[in-house]
Amino acid sequence: MDERKLAYVNAEGRDKPLRSPLSDDVINTARAYRLDRLRQGLVAQDCAALLLYDPCNIRYAFDCSNMQVWTLHNPMRYALIFADGPAIMFEFKGCLHLNDGLPGIDQLRRATTWMYMGSGDKAPAAMAIWADEIADLMKIHSPDNLQIACDKLDGVGVSALQSRGLTYIEGTQITERARSIKSAEELEMMKWTIRVCEAGMARIYERSLPGATERELWGHLHFENARSGGDWLETKLLTCGPRTNPWYQECSDRPCQAGEMISFDTDMIGPYGYCADISRSWTCGYQPMSDVQRRLYNTALEQIDHNLELLKPGLGFAEFNQKSWRIPERHIPYRYSLAVHGVGMADEWPVIPLHADFDDLAMSGEFQPGMVVCVESLMAEQDSESIKLETQVVITDTGFQRLDSFPFEEV
Repeated sequence: MDERKLAYVNAEGRDKPLRSPLSDDVINTARAYRLDRLRQGLVAQDCAALLLYDPCNIRYAFDCSNMQVWTLHNPMRYALIFADGPAIMFEFKGCLHLNDGLPGIDQLRRATTWMYMGSGDKAPAAMAIWADEIADLMKIHSPDNLQIACDKLDGVGVSALQSRGLTYIEGTQITERARSIKSAEELEMMKWTIRVCEAGMARIYERSLPGATERELWGHLHFENARSGGDWLETKLLTCGPRTNPWYQECSDRPCQAGEMISFDTDMIGPYGYCADISRSWTCGYQPMSDVQRRLYNTALEQIDHNLELLKPGLGFAEFNQKSWRIPERHIPYRYSLAVHGVGMADEWPVIPLHADFDDLAMSGEFQPGMVVCVESLMAEQDSESIKLETQVVITDTGFQRLDSFPFEEV
């Protein structure tokens, strides 16, 4: 057993949740910074207002959280933020009180729901009320500029706004670019999410014994996240033995066997709404690795270490790809599809494909100070298990700094 990993369990006791040490000043400073980032994005696009439906974007703008997973697929609440005007939260019926005390919200209104599940055959009438309210607010607060950016809006909603004289602008570029550069306070909040995540990883490690099922192990991360103030897990990527290859199988009731590799990817939306996206692999029952497991693990670490050392501000994504570590041919059919991706309140822009998949459609751009990115590796070959490793780092003025510290295996 690796005592280094067990040190990440809550020092106050395994029966107690982790409690954030962050002050209200840190949180409120981050809130103000994030809302200002969105408004800067609107000004850069000569856009009057931003209509948000994605609950991650609403959380970013106002730090208001309400049934986050449910509202990901039920558009029952939304926000309207003006570049030079009020920031308005439209909250789901009966939930307006959840926004009490949030400093970024200038107005609070009851949301008008026009999706079929909520309005049925009255959806067209509800949509008309919704569109009239949005259009009236635009004409009051920005009569000379009726361009409205939207992050996640069905086509019928876009048509309704356009029919009232508004000009639709795709808003995800504004939200993704705004979210990509973290303030010092955001980094403190993210570090706390990672602390909670690593405590959950320690619980998984401690219970990685023969007979434990994949779902049992995965549940320990849920438990630590939920009791310590986190939100949800984006995926269920924990598998063992032969189920690690091919990757992207979700956890099952299969019991893990002694000596098998246990590989996982946390994808955890934790406290303050920030994401801890960390991957590790180790053997069930704390057994020494086999020769194949050790070779694959060392290969994955080599990829992680090489690509980490490339990271610095001003490095273009295409140049990173040119200099990135090349996977040996025998691993190519089992590869992960990307090398680096952004992370904040979820996986975010940018996404840089693995060298084998980098083509003319790969996005352009460069690394900037304040970006938080995850560096990935998935290593497997025919008839082997998969080794999944991933670390989360912030781009600094001179290079990078790791935000996670949970130990890799000593091989």
